Parts: sequence; C-alpha cells; structure tokens
Amino acid sequence: MVVGDLHDSQTMKDVMAGSEVVFHLAGKAHALDEGPRDVAAYQAVNVDGTKHTLDGAIAAGVRRLVFFSSVKAMGEESSECQDESSEARPLTHYGRSKLAAERLVFEYGRQGQLAVTCLRLPMVYGLGNRGNLFRMISAIDRGMFPPLPATQNRRSMVHISNVVEAAVLAGNHPDARGRCYIVTDERAYSTRELYEAISRALGRPVPRWSVPLSVLAALAHVGDLLGRIRGQRVYFDSDALAKLTGSAWYSAARISRELGYRPLVSFDAALPGMIVWYRTAHP
Repeated sequence: MVVGDLHDSQTMKDVMAGSEVVFHLAGKAHALDEGPRDVAAYQAVNVDGTKHTLDGAIAAGVRRLVFFSSVKAMGEESSECQDESSEARPLTHYGRSKLAAERLVFEYGRQGQLAVTCLRLPMVYGLGNRGNLFRMISAIDRGMFPPLPATQNRRSMVHISNVVEAAVLAGNHPDARGRCYIVTDERAYSTRELYEAISRALGRPVPRWSVPLSVLAALAHVGDLLGRIRGQRVYFDSDALAKLTGSAWYSAARISRELGYRPLVSFDAALPGMIVWYRTAHP
C-alpha cells in the first residue's frame, strides 16, 4: 500500500510502476449541498486528478485503465430506462465533473498508448456502506421513515460484489477497450418495495397505510422554504422527495451482452447480512 496524492503528478507516476491494470476509483463524492468550494474540488480531484492518473499510467507502461464513473454523469430523474446511448445531461456539478473525467479518459484512450474502459455506477450498497440505503434502514428501524405510497418508480442499484465482477471483466476482456458500461443488479426497485423488504428484514410490521403523495409534496414545499430562509438544505425538501418517488432507472444490457456480465448478488439475498451488520454497528 502506498499513500499518494492525486494532485501530485510525480507521485502518480511513481506508484503505478510495475502495474499492468489500474482501477481508478479515487474522487470527491457528491455532496447534497454543493457550494463553490465543492465545484473547485470536483475539478481538482475528479478531473485534474484523473489526468494525473492517466499520465502516470502511461509513464509506468500500464496497459489498461478502468475508470469508475457514475450514472450522475448522465443525469438521473427519468421515467424511462436509460442506457449508454442516452444523452448525457448531468444535473449536478459532481455529475458534470464525472462526465468531464470520462471524456478525458476516452481522449487518452484514442491516443493508443492505453486501453481504457469506464464503468458508470448507480447507488452501490453492501456491508460497511453507510450511504443512503444504510440511512434508510436506520430510519425505518427507528420508525422515522414514513410509509411511502406505491408510485411504481424504478431505481437501479448495484451490490459491491457485482461491481467487482464488472471491474474484473473490464480489466481483462479484450472487447472492453474504449467502451463505457452501466453496471446494475439488472432489476430495478420501487422505493415502496425497498421499504417493505427492509421492514420485514428488521422484523417490523409493514403498515397497510401510506402517506399521500400530496401530503409529502406539501411537506417538501415547507422544506424548500425553510432551506431558503436558513441558506442551507433541510432534511426533507423537493429534491429529497424526487429521489424517493422518482425514477433513476438504468440498463446493464450492454455489459451483459458484450462482456458476459451476470450479477452475483441480488438485493434480496444481500439484505439479511446487511441487517446483521447494521445491528452490529448500532447495538
């Protein structure tokens, strides 16, 4: 293990000496409240840092680089299933930085010195991940997550084991060169489905009632007003409502067809172990 800095181009050249394949996961994660400092950091880390990584890989004689991107490079909320042919319209500064980094990766790939592949990931879940799904489990366990209406939305996710499977394929398969792939569990879930599955796994009864969408929209409007007054987002606003009731739905058909990708772990299979880990983390 070598500790380095993406901002230091010489370090990036030194640390990759002797490597054949580089998996580039380093980056600044998206923030709910993106400010001017975040925008500058996205550029410095996600774009400039990727350039330093690419330069280092070429200098070290690396034969292939797999860049871990995000579906946020495409934009998110859409009622239709999106694939790699969908127009990229990122909605956030983070998403725009990941798209810029993707374009940089493919620009280097076209120069012929380095084989490159991009993997676009939706929400990644698994043991040890304290992201949105972990927060949802915690909120349901504490009775703080309202029973949502069945809006029939569709949201894609991917288990960490499936990400690793895709990464190994992208790092070794000859047909992966110069390609961009979306990686998912293949099945998309509605928020209501996730709510009910998590409730059952926690041993909590699934309510037969749900909060009407009109009530949630009114509460989100209040959150918007409070956020503008405070100058800072509150826990529940229109953006949060859109993520809970809207769709962010993606197809992994290309990587399945071209590289033979098959998800190893489903959400239903992973959930019991995640609940055990959650209980351990919150005794």
